[in-house]
Amino acid sequence: MNHSSNSPLQAPTGTTAAASTCVPQSRTIDAKTRRKVIAASFIGNFVEWFDYAAYGYFAVTIAAVFFPSDDPQAGLLMTFGVFAISFLVRPVGGFIWGHLGDKIGRREALSWSILLMTGATFCIALLPGYASIGFGAPLLLLALRLVQGFSAAGEYAGASAFLVEYAPANRRGLYAAVVPASTATGLLFGSLMAAGLTGLLSTGDLESWGWRIPFLLAAPMGLIGRYIRTKLEDSPAFLEASSESSTPEGSPVGSLLKNHWRQLVQAAGAVLLNAVGFYVILSYMPTYLSEELGLDATRSYLATTVALLAYVGFIFVTGMLSDRFGRKRVLISASILFILFTVPAFMALESGNFLVIVLVQILLGAMLTLNDGTLPSYLAEMFPTKVRYSGFAVSFNLSNALFGGTAPFVATLLIATSGNVLAPGWYLMGAAVISLVAVACSVETSRKPLV
Repeated sequence: MNHSSNSPLQAPTGTTAAASTCVPQSRTIDAKTRRKVIAASFIGNFVEWFDYAAYGYFAVTIAAVFFPSDDPQAGLLMTFGVFAISFLVRPVGGFIWGHLGDKIGRREALSWSILLMTGATFCIALLPGYASIGFGAPLLLLALRLVQGFSAAGEYAGASAFLVEYAPANRRGLYAAVVPASTATGLLFGSLMAAGLTGLLSTGDLESWGWRIPFLLAAPMGLIGRYIRTKLEDSPAFLEASSESSTPEGSPVGSLLKNHWRQLVQAAGAVLLNAVGFYVILSYMPTYLSEELGLDATRSYLATTVALLAYVGFIFVTGMLSDRFGRKRVLISASILFILFTVPAFMALESGNFLVIVLVQILLGAMLTLNDGTLPSYLAEMFPTKVRYSGFAVSFNLSNALFGGTAPFVATLLIATSGNVLAPGWYLMGAAVISLVAVACSVETSRKPLV
């Protein structure tokens, strides 16, 4: 590979990180270091979200293993209830990880978050089921899911801040798009594994031991991710901000709530479409297709896998678009598209035609990338360096706790109570309206230097 040429994720010739992000010349970043940061962020985030998503893709099996089997829909609701409850700890995690990331560094916070996620996920693989210990099984599952939720609270925000602070000013959107791309790749790997295991194993084998395989993989993958992260230096922007502090300062979260509360509210509103859209389209969809629309489980996973591949491809295009046209324009476009096309897309899913279902999921995934590919850089740029991790983590995790983690549960409940299989589409459309208002009220950040 010729490292002298500029790749899309490298600074253009003649552009220095010092000039673009207010980092002094003594901390000029070379292309090799940037490639290491990109690789570490991608791998670490991939591991965290593969671990976290395994639960969603095996929701039907987990319901059968950990809950009474006399009412399958009730078991599925309880499974997604545990999924939702685990998100309630994420705002707490956002405050704690944000404080640690802004005080002791992005690298340290990210290294510990992946270790916690790995341990909790591996332990889920070892849990006995309801048939063995009764209600002790779902209680233990909930406890480990809470640890997962706490860990995940620091991952997305920290990785995004890390990449934005290393990126050239005119490539921050593209660099930050690595985070949702790695998240979707983790989901993609989980979807492929779920499709493979569902197709190869009988229901009895899947419920007995097959579902445990992706959770067991957490240990080796997580340790590799942590090792890579510990070999990096912290971001130049964080190191510079730390060196400028001649006197001890108070809590970053305290400063955030006192001096940046308006941006915090706008950020939380902007995250809403991501929170609902991500978990409805990329996590809940296989369950929706198989349980609500009657599509074969293997084909449901396959359709979502194709959508995830398209999502990963589109996400970098979105990052580049946000660098060229600005964060607000792209985010507003995403909200408008969801308002106009979400319900018709869910109506098309009812056709039962596999090709139509795949095309609709690709469309929804592409629309979602307009939001998801822009959001990491948008949120990171909204807050100054000394509270960037906290601002991102608190706003992102608050919206995800209230609306993201609950999305599969709310979607299932809305269908059960209304009898309308289009209910998730209306819910997603409502989230798009709120995000539209929040983004419209914010300021453009893409062409401003980091402070």
